[in-house]
Amino acid sequence: MQQMGDPLATLGGRQQIRSEDRERLTRQLGLDKPVVVQYIYWLIGNDWAKIDMDGDGVAETPGTRKGVLRGDWGTSFITRRPVMDMIFERLPNTLILMLTYEVIVLIFSITIGVISALKQYSVWDNVFTTLSFIGYSMPVFWLALMLMYIFAVYFRKWGLPYFPTVGMYDPGHDGELLQLIWHMVLPVTTLSTITIAAYSRYVRANMLEVVRQDYIRTAYAKGLAPRTVILVHALKNAALPLVTIVGMDLPMLLGGAVVTERIFAWPGMGQLFLDHTLKSDFPVLMGVLMLISLAVVGFQIITDVTYTFLDPRIRYD
Repeated sequence: MQQMGDPLATLGGRQQIRSEDRERLTRQLGLDKPVVVQYIYWLIGNDWAKIDMDGDGVAETPGTRKGVLRGDWGTSFITRRPVMDMIFERLPNTLILMLTYEVIVLIFSITIGVISALKQYSVWDNVFTTLSFIGYSMPVFWLALMLMYIFAVYFRKWGLPYFPTVGMYDPGHDGELLQLIWHMVLPVTTLSTITIAAYSRYVRANMLEVVRQDYIRTAYAKGLAPRTVILVHALKNAALPLVTIVGMDLPMLLGGAVVTERIFAWPGMGQLFLDHTLKSDFPVLMGVLMLISLAVVGFQIITDVTYTFLDPRIRYD
C-alpha cells in the first residue's frame, strides 16, 4: 500500500516498490535520518551520497549533493532531473501569465477605485461596488469553469469565435504570439476578476481618505488642474497601502496560480508544484518554496524603497 507523503511510494512511476529497494534508497537518500539532519543535508549537502535509483550498481545522480547554500538544489525523485532545470523550464511560462495578469489588475483596479472615490455614492460607484462584491465572492475554480463553459463551449456551439481552454498554443503553432495571447484570455480573466474586485476597494477607501486632507484642498486653492491634483498629489499617497499588498503578492507570482494553471493545463510553476506534491517529490517542492522565499525577501526590500518615491516624508538614513 502506498503511504501518503512517502517519496518512495511511486518512485519512477511504479505502482509498487520492492522492500529491499525501499530500504536501500531510504538509506542513500538520507530519509532514515531525523528531520533536522535531513534539513542540514538539504542546506549544506551530503557529499558522500551517490544514489543508485534502480539497484543496478550505477549511481544515477553523478557527483555529489552540495546543498542549496552551494547552488545545488537537488535532483527530482520522479524525473531524476536537476530541480533547478525543472523550475527554470517552467518559470518563464508562469511569468508570462502572471505579469500580464498583474498589469491588467493594476490598471483596472486603480481606475475603478479612483472613479468610485471621486464619484462617491453615484450610479458608477454603486455599480462598481456591486460588481466588486460579486467578483470577490466567486471561488476561482467556479469562475474558471463558468468562463470555459460560456466562452469555449457555448461560443463554439453558437458559431462564434471561441477561446481555447488548455495549454499555451494550439498543436503546430508553438511560439506564435497571437496564439499565446488567445490562450491567455481565459486564465488571465479568471485570475484578474477576483483580484480587481479586492484591489479596487482598497484604492477607493484610501482615495476617500486622502482627498479630504488639507494639502489636497490647498492644491485646489492654488489653482492646480483637477487631473494634476488627483494623479500627482492624491494618488501617490493613496497608493502606499496598495504597494504594500502588491509587494506581498508579487512573490506568489513565481509560485504560479495552482488552481488556475491546473484547470487550464497551463505548463507553469503552479502545475509543477501540484504535480510533484501529489507524488511527494520533496526536492522539487523545496526548490519551489525556496525560490518563493527568496522572492519574498527581495520584493519586501523593493517595496520599502518604493515608499520613498511615493511619499517624500519617508526617508532611509
